[in-house]
Amino acid sequence: MALTTLRTLFHSPVVDIIHHLKHSQGMTVRELARHLKMSYMGVKQHCVEMEKNGYMDSFRRAVPHGRPEKLYRLTVKMDALFPSIGCEVVVEMLEQAERNFGPTAPEKLLHSWFQRKADTWAFKLQKETSLENKAITLARLRTADGHMCMVESSQMGALRLVDYHQPLAPLMDKYPGLVEIECDVLERLLGQPVERAVQEFSGLKQVIFIIKT
Repeated sequence: MALTTLRTLFHSPVVDIIHHLKHSQGMTVRELARHLKMSYMGVKQHCVEMEKNGYMDSFRRAVPHGRPEKLYRLTVKMDALFPSIGCEVVVEMLEQAERNFGPTAPEKLLHSWFQRKADTWAFKLQKETSLENKAITLARLRTADGHMCMVESSQMGALRLVDYHQPLAPLMDKYPGLVEIECDVLERLLGQPVERAVQEFSGLKQVIFIIKT
């Protein structure tokens, strides 16, 4: 992933700011400063400059007392830093398969690709015995594929996988059946039913897989 490479090459707080914002629904300067162990003004300087150049925008969030607080979030100009498996070449190849072999060919090919991916992940998950450890390992594997996936707990205590980036989004937009295929693969790997939900907040999108037990 480009962001990982940038972090390796450049020891700049900007890279860490981008990382934290991508894993959130927006953060205040104070929250970023606490995570990065930096001064408030040091973080604010970077955020103001990035907003000026169009890489971030900001919005207000109401608080119980006092003035609404200002949060920063990434804009679409940052999308180039995060991978997309559904690139133009892949889509064109699937469209050609559809022309050559019929309307079901693209999803059959995608299903086959997902199953091979699932076999690889299953081998790496086989030593994990608890559901939580399986979820943590699976999140790590999905992150390596660009999903920026994290294991979180809902308010009811249920485990869930949260994708903060969707590298397959262009493919899923064109081939909606891929959504069900992905859920089936996750259920097979975790051994539990999985419910998919999409959460959008001020232009930010997260895909949440709630693990049913």
